[in-house]
Amino acid sequence: MERVPQEADAAGARGAGAGRARRSVVGGGALVVVALLAYWLGSGGGSGEEAAPGPSATPTPSATLTVPDVFKRVGPSVVVVQAGKSLGTGVIAAEDGTILTAHHVVGDTSDKGTASKGAEDVTVTFADGTRTKAVVASSNPKLDVATLKPAKLPEIVVPATLGGAATVGAPVVAIGNPLGLTYSVSTGVVSGLNRTADRTAKDGGLNGLIQFDASANPGSSGGPLLDARGLVIGIVVSIADPGGDEAFAGIAFAVPIGAALGGGEGDGPPGDGPQI
Repeated sequence: MERVPQEADAAGARGAGAGRARRSVVGGGALVVVALLAYWLGSGGGSGEEAAPGPSATPTPSATLTVPDVFKRVGPSVVVVQAGKSLGTGVIAAEDGTILTAHHVVGDTSDKGTASKGAEDVTVTFADGTRTKAVVASSNPKLDVATLKPAKLPEIVVPATLGGAATVGAPVVAIGNPLGLTYSVSTGVVSGLNRTADRTAKDGGLNGLIQFDASANPGSSGGPLLDARGLVIGIVVSIADPGGDEAFAGIAFAVPIGAALGGGEGDGPPGDGPQI
């Protein structure tokens, strides 16, 4: 007789517990419904309007350009340089029209950097067709670089952007006038750094050069070597010529732009080649 009330009490307790559980489930369900309703209203669903887009990361444009874009950007800065029978290339390096080129393209200069008799007959042709005489403003035969001051400027002067470091394996673009084929574009990669190219005993070797495999031939000298962002990283000066016929063998050299602008030189394993 004493055990019946205990069972009844236990049953009652179980019923009460179940009731509480049912109330908890119902309460939880209500919270879910409220949350969904709030989200729906907040998203504009209740007013029939679309939700305002949330903030998103602004895409960062790639600094790398396509080859046509590099040419479009730098082509107006490239000039044809003619000094007597010597044909070469140059690149506008400043707003005043100063042109960077290879020393051997424009002939010898005096120790003071003024044009000698052989260098007075320098003519440059800008990308827009403007043709004018130019004088050698400065020259560094040891590095095979020179600057020219044109007597006349085109209506719009477009200087190239100088700077940038060369990295082995990085893509490069060369623009020049090989064999008289003006404004030719070739592509390749940086094949090596700190190379040395032999010249005549009088001129001595060139040190600290960028080796690259973009096509270069006589007439390419003085042209810009560009990275994938269109920055001038070097001035083309020579090629390797194992056959002795001044034909491109897949190896060309450029003076790093830092050295061309008065920086230091480097040293490295031989990269025998003639001036072009």
